[in-house]
Amino acid sequence: MTMPLPRLPFARPNVLDLAPLYAVLRREAPLTKVRTPAGDPAWLVTAFEETREIFADRRFGLSHPEPERAAKISRAAMFAGPLGSFEDERRRHERMRRLLAPAFTPGRMRALADRIQELTDRCLDDLQAAHDAAPGEPVNLHELLAFPLPVLVICELLGVPAADRDHFRGLSDRISMLDGGADAQAAMAELNAYMARLAEVKRQHPGADVVSDLVAAQAEDPTFGDDEVAFLASILLFAGHETTTTRIDLGVLFLLTDPSRRDAFTADPGNRVRATVEEIVRMAAPGGVGQPRYAHEDVQIGGVTIARGDAVLIASTAANRDGAIFADPDEFDPDRAPTGHLGFGHGAHFCLGANLARAELRTVFVALFSRFPDLRLAVDVEKLESRSNRFTGGVDDVPVLW
Repeated sequence: MTMPLPRLPFARPNVLDLAPLYAVLRREAPLTKVRTPAGDPAWLVTAFEETREIFADRRFGLSHPEPERAAKISRAAMFAGPLGSFEDERRRHERMRRLLAPAFTPGRMRALADRIQELTDRCLDDLQAAHDAAPGEPVNLHELLAFPLPVLVICELLGVPAADRDHFRGLSDRISMLDGGADAQAAMAELNAYMARLAEVKRQHPGADVVSDLVAAQAEDPTFGDDEVAFLASILLFAGHETTTTRIDLGVLFLLTDPSRRDAFTADPGNRVRATVEEIVRMAAPGGVGQPRYAHEDVQIGGVTIARGDAVLIASTAANRDGAIFADPDEFDPDRAPTGHLGFGHGAHFCLGANLARAELRTVFVALFSRFPDLRLAVDVEKLESRSNRFTGGVDDVPVLW
């Protein structure tokens, strides 16, 4: 009797613990067959070495040689299936990285550091104001810090009016719904249309921002069309805040679920923040789907043949808890020796925004725990609900007291 394939997303004990099935599947093989949230078959990679290998292998991409026959990942608008043209994916990807790399250099991030600090302090003022308005009542850190800060920062980097952040929030929620369907696609179209209008404004009135840079690049490359500019800006806006938001939320939870962790960090936040942030990025597992790729030719990896056109889901969150690489992989330990986690990807697909994310996270955790060293959770972490119906996962509520 053939057993049915396990279907993503897998059940998990709470918002911090990974679904136990990942470890079970990794013990069987580095790559195993599963079903996507849409019900189609795909390879799931859970082992560190094979995950790293697939990230770096140019034979895997976001496009598909026969898109009409490709496995569907979900009914969300983001990474629901193949993306882009199979014939020129590599050229477009290289162009994108070339255009965006200057915006995310360490030097650019250092120049942005004071502004990130200013925006962080403003959010912490809002936390304090909410606390003062209702002393003794929990304050939702997600609502007042983890969500607004990354949005403010990415809007500033892109040149998007921060006043529109609530509008983007609604669109982002709809775009990432795993069963969003037509509504998710409508939200994505609305975001693209907004970015197209913004690009036209920047064409007339350029500024020191990424959208202005993209518009300027069109003058040198006639194949870089308006639709691509709008779509690329939309992806940056969506990805640039969602991933950092979830890591702020989950990082706070990791520190507050064990008072000794919090106390160790608050005793010396300036010196402990870099290692603590890296451990947060390694451990945080907000989503339960993985990053999709499609094989552009037959590939042998992990003892199996992945056929041309097969879908592969990269579970980097599971790879980051591979016991073959990390001692006590499920333990949050900022004192562990650096091992090169895959929280920002690897190779050609290493996250361009890694420097920005690190700058934000380091600023946030130092500022938050310096100002509120007695911060504590208002409820047990087991009672917090994971947004399992979203591609990006995460939580909507981080109730804290001090």
